[in-house]
Amino acid sequence: DVQLQASGGGLVQPGGSLRLSCAASGFTFDDYALGWFRQAPGKEREGVSCISSSDGSTYYANSVKGRFTISSDNAKNTVYLQMNSLKPEDTAVYYCAAEAPHLCLAGRWGSGYWGQGTQVTVSS
Repeated sequence: DVQLQASGGGLVQPGGSLRLSCAASGFTFDDYALGWFRQAPGKEREGVSCISSSDGSTYYANSVKGRFTISSDNAKNTVYLQMNSLKPEDTAVYYCAAEAPHLCLAGRWGSGYWGQGTQVTVSS
C-alpha cells in the first residue's frame, strides 16, 4: 500500500519555526518528486515546495523563498520541510505528495499519491 505520513504541524507564533516530515512507502521513490502543498480556508491549494528524488532539483513558491527549505533522505524515503520566519499567512493544512517531477517542480499537481494533511497555524 502507498503511504505518505506527514507530521510536524502545530501552533507557532509569528517568526517561529516548524519542521514537517513525510515518510513515504509503497512506491518507487526515484520515479517521483516529493512535494508539499497547502490549502488555507477559503483559498485554493498551492504548491509550496518540491524536490526531485533523482537529482535533488527543487522548487519553491515565491511566497516561501528564503524562509522554507526542502530536503530529503532517500535512504529513509523521507522528505522534510523546514519552515522558518513563519507568518500568519502560512497558516494552512499542509499536504505531502508524490507527483510527476515535471508537475511538482513547477508547483503543480496531477494524479499522484497524497498523504493526509497536517495543520500549521501561525498565530500570536
